Amino acid sequence: MEYNDAPELTSPLVPFFVITNGRALPPDHEYEHTTLVTAAPVNGQAAARTLSPEAGQVLDLVADGFLSVAEVAGHTHLPLGVVRILLAQLEDDGLVLARTPIPRAERVDRELVSAVLEGLKNRFGA
Repeated sequence: MEYNDAPELTSPLVPFFVITNGRALPPDHEYEHTTLVTAAPVNGQAAARTLSPEAGQVLDLVADGFLSVAEVAGHTHLPLGVVRILLAQLEDDGLVLARTPIPRAERVDRELVSAVLEGLKNRFGA
């Protein structure tokens, strides 16, 4: 039998409303799947010590750089809604920074794309 040092953060016995302290979901536009989050510069050590294990895991994940909300959910095996609530709590405490995704280009310059395609065909033949 193998011993596992890390405690299980969630289980069927711990409902998600306990993990989120009963907080409601933030608006959909606030934490989209592609919103990037990272740990804030060290200034909230006292707040970081009082985090739930799940919030601490999220904070550890984003400590080394930017991750999308979807990536955080994938790494923690928590539902996306729960991750969004935890991120909102961490941002309220000043522990994470969120960056909205860069919007897609609204219009593609088809003439430019066609010119590039023609140039590639002329150069490499096709």
